[in-house]
Amino acid sequence: MQKILVAYDGGDPARHALDTAAELARLTGASVAVVSVVPTHPGRFPVDPWDDTSVHAQELLDARRTLREKGIEAELIEPTGDPAPTIERIAEEGGYDTVIIGSRGLNAMGRILQGSVSEHVATHARATVVVAR
Repeated sequence: MQKILVAYDGGDPARHALDTAAELARLTGASVAVVSVVPTHPGRFPVDPWDDTSVHAQELLDARRTLREKGIEAELIEPTGDPAPTIERIAEEGGYDTVIIGSRGLNAMGRILQGSVSEHVATHARATVVVAR
């Protein structure tokens, strides 16, 4: 394990993913980057509160502060796009060998209606994927 990418949205599962990444980085000496994807919605203007780039920027700063408290310096990445494919693309292009992502714990209906970013990343990324709960 040399390069860890943490997908982060500020929720409890994402904070657990951040803690997992910090522990693994401490144990292996891996570098860490944190990505917070600003979702785009083709055909409509983003209106969801989590679509705001300032929200994502603050989440990334909070993640950096949390990691610094654990002795880990992290690169911050804030792209726009469809979250799952964007995380997968960044992992591939950046040469990350590990992706850590939180699971929102959606039930079957929630996964059908919203889709599961963690499930998509776990089944499509070429890197090792750790789903933190």
